[in-house]
Amino acid sequence: MRTRLLLGLALLSTGLLAGAFGYGAANLVPTFNAVPLDIRLSFHTELMKMNGITMQAAMGVSIVSSLALTAVSRGRTRLLAGGAGLLALTSLLVTRFGNVPINSRIKEWAHGSAPADHHEILRHWEMFNDIRTAAAVVAFALLIFTALRTPARD
Repeated sequence: MRTRLLLGLALLSTGLLAGAFGYGAANLVPTFNAVPLDIRLSFHTELMKMNGITMQAAMGVSIVSSLALTAVSRGRTRLLAGGAGLLALTSLLVTRFGNVPINSRIKEWAHGSAPADHHEILRHWEMFNDIRTAAAVVAFALLIFTALRTPARD
């Protein structure tokens, strides 16, 4: 029972994480690139205020629930849950050490002006975004595979 509850929590939180990152990669980033820079910077800055809370919570619950599932599982389930937990941790680390420092720069640009190399810096932000999105999606896929192979015990 405890294992199934942890699997459910891991699936829910990691699914929300993968969905949020996936939506951002598929919709927000192309929109950022389609609007004038000043609009992108203003919107990006405001969006990060909201994402700071919700995305960190989703990453935290994804990491903790996946690693807790790892601790109470055996065999292949342990490996898959551990992989999902490490991938969720990867998304957190990429966000913290890749995207967040650039977000701080974007916040400064929104109140002043962007540097001449802002296109390159924004390209790096998008690369980090792609990495964390892929990590979250693969983590979710591992947990789906775990759920599909785990027999129900009613």
